[in-house]
Amino acid sequence: MSYAIIETGGKQYRVEVGRFYDVELLPVEPDSKLTIDKVLFVNMDGDISIGQPLVDSATVEVTVMSHLKAKKVIVYKMRPKKKTRRKNGHRQPLTRIMVEAINLSEQAQAA
Repeated sequence: MSYAIIETGGKQYRVEVGRFYDVELLPVEPDSKLTIDKVLFVNMDGDISIGQPLVDSATVEVTVMSHLKAKKVIVYKMRPKKKTRRKNGHRQPLTRIMVEAINLSEQAQAA
């Protein structure tokens, strides 16, 4: 089983080929290909490559499936004994990506 750890949107995700993930909103149209080169760690069937901080010449190819919004988060602030209440909601915009391939060049495997 091969997997990689990538960074996108200020967060790190453990990704595998053939699975989809919801990440922070990416400025890309749906049904388009995208290459992520911020790869921190790659495990190719037991062959491990650790980046310092990034793995050289390692990429993850993804397909943008759709754009969506997360579940609503309610922010409720109340000051006791002051009759002050404030209620806000927030829905984070997300992008659903499907991981197509994890690529690691021969130079990075030899190092």
